[in-house]
Amino acid sequence: MHTDSTNLGFGLGLRTQYYQDILDHAPPVDWFEIISENYMVEGGKPLYYLDAIAERYPLVMHGVSLSIGGPHDLDRDYLRRLKSLAGRVRPRWISDHLCWSRGSAHQLHDLLPLPFTEESLAHVSERVNQVQDVIGRSLVLENVSSYLRCTDSEMSEWQFLAALAERTDCELLLDVNNVYVSARNQGFEPWDFISALPAGAIRQLHLAGHSDYGHYLIDTHDQPVCDPVWALYQHTLAHLGPVSTLLERDDHLPPLDELLSELQKARALADATFAREAACA
Repeated sequence: MHTDSTNLGFGLGLRTQYYQDILDHAPPVDWFEIISENYMVEGGKPLYYLDAIAERYPLVMHGVSLSIGGPHDLDRDYLRRLKSLAGRVRPRWISDHLCWSRGSAHQLHDLLPLPFTEESLAHVSERVNQVQDVIGRSLVLENVSSYLRCTDSEMSEWQFLAALAERTDCELLLDVNNVYVSARNQGFEPWDFISALPAGAIRQLHLAGHSDYGHYLIDTHDQPVCDPVWALYQHTLAHLGPVSTLLERDDHLPPLDELLSELQKARALADATFAREAACA
């Protein structure tokens, strides 16, 4: 069971629409996760709000364009700016995605899955070590939603993630919704994925919504968390113990009070899960 004392509790993704509400009303959120690239700038209003919110809440940095699995050289300028932002924000950790998003000089603005092969594992492991050397801390990597499996994969995604954590001492951001989406799309059991990960390496959990098109799901982050994902989240907490949990919403953003109600549901489910586990101990 994961018992890390750095559990931050229950957080929200920081979005521009909520800046003033946060400063005016100090909502009951334990921490915020920022999109790193939104603040890798020299100045302006976003940094003003970031600094003000950082004085009141713990922050975590979450990137979308590291492209850790890409065929290109790592972008050293990007890493320099990432480290500079970390010096400003003092995040509890820095995360990105196990994917590739750039083939050459251009970002594709999508999180594309990797082939899960020994060659790919060696390639990503080397790059993770390079990033960790630059940022001076463990990198936290998130599983992405996927819709197809590469035909030349030699292992499952969960085997790949476990091996990567063992080789590099990186940590994992387990996105419960992404596991559910990938499982529905590819026809595997989501619990097979989660239960096979090294529990001690899981630094954070993500919860989010998706769009259901019947035969497949799209990870849109524009809907409330659905009941099967809530159930999978409870099962995950029973297995791991308390882990920092973040509620993500990236589109169709509701009033902040609606997100706070959904975040409170995560708290209540966690409390119920741990109370039940304690009663059975």
